Amino acid sequence: MVPELVGYLIHQCSKTKALRQGLPLHAIAIKTAARSNVIVSNHILNLYAKCRKLGEARQVFDEMSERNLVSWSAMISGYEQIGEPNLALGLFSKLNTVPNEYVYASVISACASLKGLVQGKQIHGQALKFGLDSVSFVSNALITMYMKCGKCSDALLAYNEAFELDPVAYNALITGFVENQQPDKGFEVFRMMYQEGFFPDRFTFVGLLGTCNSRDDMKRGELLHCQTIKLKLDSSAFIGNLIITMYSKLNLLEEAEKAFRLIEEKDIISWNTFLSSCSHCNDHEKALQVFKEMLNECRVRPDEFTFASALAACSGLASMCNGKQIHGHLIRTRLYQDVGVGNALVNMYAKCGCIAKAYYIFSKMEHQNLVSWNTMIAGFGNHGFGGKAIELFAKMKTVGVKPDSVTFVGLLTASNHAGLVDEGLVYFNSMKRTYGISPEIEHFSCLIDLLGRAGRLNEAEEYMKKFPFAHDTVVLGSLLSACRLHGDVDTGKRFARQLLKLQPVTTSPYVLLSNLYASDEMWDGVVEAWKLLKGSGLKKEPGHSLIEVKGTFEKFTVVDFSHSRTEEIMDILKTLSWEAIEVELDMKDDNNNVTCNCIASLVNEEPLS
Repeated sequence: MVPELVGYLIHQCSKTKALRQGLPLHAIAIKTAARSNVIVSNHILNLYAKCRKLGEARQVFDEMSERNLVSWSAMISGYEQIGEPNLALGLFSKLNTVPNEYVYASVISACASLKGLVQGKQIHGQALKFGLDSVSFVSNALITMYMKCGKCSDALLAYNEAFELDPVAYNALITGFVENQQPDKGFEVFRMMYQEGFFPDRFTFVGLLGTCNSRDDMKRGELLHCQTIKLKLDSSAFIGNLIITMYSKLNLLEEAEKAFRLIEEKDIISWNTFLSSCSHCNDHEKALQVFKEMLNECRVRPDEFTFASALAACSGLASMCNGKQIHGHLIRTRLYQDVGVGNALVNMYAKCGCIAKAYYIFSKMEHQNLVSWNTMIAGFGNHGFGGKAIELFAKMKTVGVKPDSVTFVGLLTASNHAGLVDEGLVYFNSMKRTYGISPEIEHFSCLIDLLGRAGRLNEAEEYMKKFPFAHDTVVLGSLLSACRLHGDVDTGKRFARQLLKLQPVTTSPYVLLSNLYASDEMWDGVVEAWKLLKGSGLKKEPGHSLIEVKGTFEKFTVVDFSHSRTEEIMDILKTLSWEAIEVELDMKDDNNNVTCNCIASLVNEEPLS
């Protein structure tokens, strides 16, 4: 077989990355001595490089009796494309001939990966000397390199000096500005791209859609979505997944679902993205519905991220029934061995109140990371097993796992729920001193709640003086609640004044203040608290309960009788209420009359006098 034919066939294999078909051709090249031809050797080298077999490619390169610029370019480019920038630059330093534009593009991209500004500028100078810096793919690489190094002005210079612009240049600028926290400039380039007659492609929207994180960005997000529809990109999984994520960040789950449904060929990322969006928007029922829908999709099989999201939904609903079913699926697929899935299982059983099962799974995990330990400590703490949480923390230190800020939230919560005040203080004070972890508002809130519940309000105030950032609505709300618990109305009023100055965005502080006054029978104060609530423009969400019956969730809201089985429910409630009264009567409690009057009033739906 002539060398030209062997070379042509190997070249076709490299274009399609057909390594299996290329290997016999390499053997033929060796047998017929065709590999001594530099063109054939370059094709063989390129085949291995394209198929990410850089060890074999380097062997071919080293064995070549003659190398040309194509040989060097293929090898350097191969290293850069598989994420080995140091090897690419090391080989470039051995190049003994004038590089071409392909070599410069590869080594500048390698500098971008390493954020090597000094070396990048040196190579830029060389390319400038040979007049290659203005070639489109070299200038595009320069834009990316300077943006990666945080030099936006130098990136703009490279853009302005480019001989010929293309969409890649605009995409590099847009992505660079977004990564350098300058999204407004990214949108300016986006508009400029249209003005120059270029149409965005899917990569244009990657950075821009990611900047729409708050309600203030909604108009921009909607504009970008409209553009993807206009360009017929929204039905692709690549863009559709980005749109789902954007709407999820804006808490617009309905819009996220519309984008999800419009994707023609949903991949595993599409399903996982929408599942996590449901959890992010606290619609755990929807997440489970989508998960069940996915199981019926023959083309897409759930992965470990899918199961972790589904288990998170079960945790949010405290749905043991669904959680056990998902656990069964995991055992059949063997995905339960994944540490992320294991953590999700531990969390699910803990949130559903089955702490023994949670600990069993935790103890059987092949690999436990920091999240595993934190989840189990939090599980023990939330269920009042403070001693168990402390024991587990000691074991965690023994095996060499270093705690983080989340660990201490779990420990402080455990101390709080178990009434271990002194232990909680020790953990809080050791955070900075022993572990170098600065306390955050979550830790401080736990500490103040711990001291408040124990009636150590003066001590709580002293800690607040040490940490000025702690004057937070949650912290002050905890103190207000503690004042009510211990009947300290005067101190509670003082905290209430501080709390209301912060202009809370929820109704909880006003309700706490009302309850404080009510506990001391200060009815004028109760009326005043409700007037303040009305004047704030905030509306109190009605309380509701959620129960699970055979895997289906039923929601009950205060003063809502729209449920189809309301009459049956009320009959059962009346029966239970009368049984409760009988129990109270049997106990002969000193406060029995008040209790009975309250229950009887609720049963008869009459207002209390």
